[in-house]
Amino acid sequence: MTWLNSHPLTFLVFAPTLLGLLLMLLPQTLGRLARMLGFMGALAFFALSLSWLLGHTGSPIVERAPWFTLVGLPVDYALAVDGLNFWLVILTTFLVPLTMLGTWDSLKDRIGTFAGLFLLLETGMLGALMAQDLFFFYLFWEAMLIPMYFMIGVWGGDERRYAANKFFLYTLGGSLLWLVALLYLANKAGGFNPALMGQAASALPFGVQCWLFVAFAVAFAIKVPLFPLHTWLPDAHVQAPTAGSVILAGVLLKLGGYGFLRFAIPMFPSAAMHYAKPIAILSVIAIVYGALVAMVQRDIKKLVAYSSVSHMGFVMLGLASFTVIGTQGAILQMLNHGISTGALFLLVGMIYDRAHTRQIADFGGVAVKMPVFTGFFLVVTLSSIGLPLTNGFVGEFWILNGTFLSGFPWGRLYACLATSGVLLGAVYMLWMFKRVFWGPENKDEHSGTHHLHSDLNAREVAVLLPLVVLIIWMGIHPKTFVAISEAPVTALLAEAKAPAVRTFVLKPAVHEPAAHEAPAGHEAAHEAHAAQPAAHEVH
Repeated sequence: MTWLNSHPLTFLVFAPTLLGLLLMLLPQTLGRLARMLGFMGALAFFALSLSWLLGHTGSPIVERAPWFTLVGLPVDYALAVDGLNFWLVILTTFLVPLTMLGTWDSLKDRIGTFAGLFLLLETGMLGALMAQDLFFFYLFWEAMLIPMYFMIGVWGGDERRYAANKFFLYTLGGSLLWLVALLYLANKAGGFNPALMGQAASALPFGVQCWLFVAFAVAFAIKVPLFPLHTWLPDAHVQAPTAGSVILAGVLLKLGGYGFLRFAIPMFPSAAMHYAKPIAILSVIAIVYGALVAMVQRDIKKLVAYSSVSHMGFVMLGLASFTVIGTQGAILQMLNHGISTGALFLLVGMIYDRAHTRQIADFGGVAVKMPVFTGFFLVVTLSSIGLPLTNGFVGEFWILNGTFLSGFPWGRLYACLATSGVLLGAVYMLWMFKRVFWGPENKDEHSGTHHLHSDLNAREVAVLLPLVVLIIWMGIHPKTFVAISEAPVTALLAEAKAPAVRTFVLKPAVHEPAAHEAPAGHEAAHEAHAAQPAAHEVH
């Protein structure tokens, strides 16, 4: 117990691997036992992460020791949880057992192997989120590919091999370019410590800093995914089993945004500022393009996949704003997307298990046959489109606010353009909801509606209730989830030396004093207004 208390992060990262390997060694005839052991283990890891991390919200938890030397460069065993990754770590440990429970009956063969791979993936995600040495981070980044590749390629749909290969090649291709930049900069810094590498980068010519930033940015942008590097995502989502889609949307995509926040921007602040506008342009394109393509989809799962492209575009726009409120909005939106889109994929999986189709045209009148399911789907849909009092509204509002108020000359225009993504999101989600749930009941005996004979069971309700509670909680009291990140975000942006945030002052109405009135009050107001020359007036 003493070892666990002194090495909680090591346990959280590697205990899932040990359990996963055990499950993979069990005979396939014990699939149900493997599934139960995997769920109970993942639930225990979530409980431990809550107890350990919530007890250390005031200070970072750090575990660091020398590890080995790579071509003369020291690599440290370095794990940490701080304000930037605190809630992402908890989101990961929360979604893994919830996904296992939500997809309990989805798989019929090789259940133990799948559960083992799922836990190996949890190790990769937690390790990448906690790693504080860049080579250590790179190892976890690549390790995540292997279990997800097999989860898609073995248990996926009809085109699973194509989708798995595309996912693997895209991510690996971007990572190889990034590895070259890593090794180059590590040689300059004498190691893979991010702080030392950042200092070494600042001493390099600005052109070299830009090339290094681009190498980092491409690898992270593929994972986000940012337009036009997004094309692997819809294929992977559609072909992946439900559990793979949930964890892909819920956690894996966040590692791209987290990579920008943790490494790319702090290590190359000047280059990041230089490329803020191109990143913002691609983000706005992703927001609008993802929404427009989602609007014409016939497959519900593919619609949700393209909505992820749009929503993650908001995350990147918030980071490109280089404002505290925009960056905080991006962090909150990553959490929001993990909850809401993860819930959407779970819901789509639940109806697919019953109807064996995801085509919108195959449904209609689902609300009559599955009223409880319809209620949950409606709440998550409203969250996805950013209805006030839900989590989606707060994150998008902060991002748009931060972009609009940023010191960049393009901030107002891009914020206005991105707002169209909110409107389009309401169009494609509500239109889909209307056709599937409130449209005329599809009487065809081969339709999806015809195969719906039961509403949600107690297990499925137990999976969805915590997600709905979080949707409302994060919408009403977002400070719970962003208070811990405010200080590190403020320090990060101070290093980046972003342009001053625009401020808006309402100019008081001019009061013409009567002849007998002293003009002192008017003069005082005029002097107070004149004392703020940097403010942008709104008349």
